[in-house]
Amino acid sequence: MHAASAAWAKDVQVAAPHIPVGIDGFFAPPTDDEIPDGPFGEAVLRGRDIFNNTPKFAAQYSGNSQSCVNCHLDAGRKVFSAPLWGAYPKYPMYRGKNKKVNTFQDRMHGCFTYSMNAPASPAGGPPPLGDQVYLDLEAYAFWLADGTPAGQTLPGAGYPKVAKTELGYDYERGAKVYAANCALCHSADGQGHIEAAGNVRFPPLWGPEAYNWGAGMARIDTATSFIKYNMPLSQGQTLTDQEAWDVASYINSFERPADPRQVGTLEDARQTFHKDEQSYYGKEVRGKIIGHGVSRTTVAAE
Repeated sequence: MHAASAAWAKDVQVAAPHIPVGIDGFFAPPTDDEIPDGPFGEAVLRGRDIFNNTPKFAAQYSGNSQSCVNCHLDAGRKVFSAPLWGAYPKYPMYRGKNKKVNTFQDRMHGCFTYSMNAPASPAGGPPPLGDQVYLDLEAYAFWLADGTPAGQTLPGAGYPKVAKTELGYDYERGAKVYAANCALCHSADGQGHIEAAGNVRFPPLWGPEAYNWGAGMARIDTATSFIKYNMPLSQGQTLTDQEAWDVASYINSFERPADPRQVGTLEDARQTFHKDEQSYYGKEVRGKIIGHGVSRTTVAAE
């Protein structure tokens, strides 16, 4: 593909390069040994590091133990795990979440705000637009997407939707699915596994180190799609649709950091930001209204 691109750049009358596709029929992003030398390649490497270990390489803007790779597996390459090569070509695009046309940096700004809980970070918020963190991540995404058509939705991009089941979802059923399939890696208390060196081996799924209530993964349907096609790790599509719905509801039935958009009451925020979501935000679970949030400070105090 690189040779075809170089030839086409010299003479647009020759055949245009084809989209690189692997033996599985999905887009084939470049491999790490194809990262170029020079300043751009250095930016790609920095972006890859930030993506794979955000708390270490973007520590100032990380308010929990989550990394980009936790939701976009295999360093942003894996199909059906919202791969970077599927996301980058779609921007700029309109997003209903903030009701405006978003650039790719805007999208990453949201990821830091919600998935990395940047309001609890040392900086007190996500990186400002134009920050080197975004430039490096964007360089990495651009490089991974080399050969993709702009504005198109490629097969394997995003998280495939999982149809609702007749039984709906139930966190009590989900507790059994979690114990049988998830607790080994994410622990029975959902706090994941931290290695001796401090690296996050398996991320926390609830509590102060998890994504906050404003993150897309806090929506039960989004979590269901991710789980169905990607979990247990390396065993995607082994859970039934019902199991995926139930375990997603279980994981998202626990407190996590507050939605940073909440400035009034919890009910105000629910009506404004979560009313039509499949979410437990602002609802009663186990006899208690959840959504108020939990922080590192409150947990430490307990």
